[in-house]
Amino acid sequence: MQFSDLGLEPGLLRAVADKGYDTPTPIQAKAIPAVLSGRDVLAGAQTGTGKTAGFVLPLLQLLGSAQGRAPRVLVLSPTRELTAQIADSARAYGRYTDLRTLVIFGGVSERPQMDGLRQGCDLLVATPGRLIDLVEQGAADLSQVKHLVLDEADRMLDMGFIHAIKRIVRMLPAQRQNLMFSATYSDDIRELAARMLRDPVSVEVAPRNTTAERVEQVAFRVAKEDKRHLLVHLFDAGASGEGSWHQALVFTRTKHGANRLAQQLEGAGIRAAAIHGNKSQAARVRALEDFKGGRIAALVATEVASRGLDIKELPQVVNYELPNVPEDYVHRIGRTARAGSTGRAVSLVAPDEAGLLRDIERTMRQTVPVLPTPAFERKVPAGAPDRGPPPPRQQQRAPQRPQQPRGSDARGVSRPSASPANRAGSAPRPAGPGGHPGSRSRRFGPSRRSRSAF
Repeated sequence: MQFSDLGLEPGLLRAVADKGYDTPTPIQAKAIPAVLSGRDVLAGAQTGTGKTAGFVLPLLQLLGSAQGRAPRVLVLSPTRELTAQIADSARAYGRYTDLRTLVIFGGVSERPQMDGLRQGCDLLVATPGRLIDLVEQGAADLSQVKHLVLDEADRMLDMGFIHAIKRIVRMLPAQRQNLMFSATYSDDIRELAARMLRDPVSVEVAPRNTTAERVEQVAFRVAKEDKRHLLVHLFDAGASGEGSWHQALVFTRTKHGANRLAQQLEGAGIRAAAIHGNKSQAARVRALEDFKGGRIAALVATEVASRGLDIKELPQVVNYELPNVPEDYVHRIGRTARAGSTGRAVSLVAPDEAGLLRDIERTMRQTVPVLPTPAFERKVPAGAPDRGPPPPRQQQRAPQRPQQPRGSDARGVSRPSASPANRAGSAPRPAGPGGHPGSRSRRFGPSRRSRSAF
């Protein structure tokens, strides 16, 4: 089958050819006709199989030409990187049309986004938090939306966006086409789909939560304190004698852990950068560009990078720490072996992570081979300590405030001598709803203060 067999208009086919594509992937071959029919669609496929084109191409055709200022297509996604990637794809596929695409997300100034909305767009790609902020300020008009897309819907639930999604849905016209695309579909997603979608076409080209066959998965058992030493050895010698690594995406669980590991790798002579939610958008873009351009060998990331990073021919992904949610493993390793290429996923498994590995294998319905751990030197300095998350909420107690001497500030610390030792006695940072900052909870949506950060 060719793209020309799917009923797409000549301008879209020309744009597809410009990108070097002629044969649609299985998800594209099934989803594009379903979306063109006007039916609601529930689609699932392995990550890296071209889901974005599966909904962008037919929606561009359904839009036809530019009309008015209010968007007629709304695409919601969970992260800045994925949102930007979808918008880039829409612009590339729509280059021979007059359709206008606008992207909005948090972490950057609202003003240019508000100006773009005033100028008008046909297709709007947004993160939920920033979109709600702009709607409440009267800058975004959703009254003309005819097509709603939820991309990576399971990730949005994990990140606590369910309430934001429901609020946005209530702002939309009742008559519209609804599309849900994701690499994994939990039972919660199926329940959400049952409430939102009307007699949907179900498109699933692989069993749920499976990984791409072209990803070679291996694991090494190693003590937690030795992980950094083994990782440096892998960069020097490879995982199975293939030689030194020149590019690897390395996942950690925490932002502090990502910063610390990047510093440790730099100290060992491996060019590295960290990317996570606390980084500014400019810093995240710069780190990703340096990684794609070969100026750094290791991009150390938290879960923010498991969705939306499309790195051509990325040779390997490393799970420096296994994720707590098994489905996140599928998305992490899906950053490699994309668009028909091959890749390797290496997991470093500490003794206390054995249960996480079993959960991952059970979710994927396959075993991750454990290779003999190679000999390595312990030569990487520990670097700055990882502060880690504060204790759970129930264990925190407000410190008793001593009587403040004259000249003290509100914390009881004398201004001229606010030393680190004095500051150490201040109250711990409050925990999130899951017991630690940034924890996931399907019962709590992101607060108004924090939701635009995504």
